[in-house]
Amino acid sequence: MRVEWRLFHAQVRPVPEPLDTPRVLAGAYAGAFVSVAVLGALGLLADPVTVLVVLGALAVGLGVCARLVAAPGIAAVCWVFLNSVAITPRGRLSWAGYPEAGRIGVLLAAAVFGTVIARVSHARRAYRRTTVGHH
Repeated sequence: MRVEWRLFHAQVRPVPEPLDTPRVLAGAYAGAFVSVAVLGALGLLADPVTVLVVLGALAVGLGVCARLVAAPGIAAVCWVFLNSVAITPRGRLSWAGYPEAGRIGVLLAAAVFGTVIARVSHARRAYRRTTVGHH
């Protein structure tokens, strides 16, 4: 086995840095707003499951570029849009107990899933870049 040493350049990082949490939360707000607007234009706001799936996909996408500490904020922002346009009369927030806890749990799990997938993927790529002779 031969070991080859390489120096990392100071400006090149083996693993990309996640976005700042305020930027991710701004993206969550803008993304949820646009998603709800598009679903409304398509007439799909009447089905809460469809809205939950779309906002869950948004949460996964945002989780990919965020730190794990941003996941609860992503879930909360997406839940506010879900609850205020698809669950209760439009524009009014409410808490219906277990169903709401389940919805926010799904959104939180989606954001965490995105973050975990990104970290594992970045770690694997960094490992491949730094390992010599890895096939």
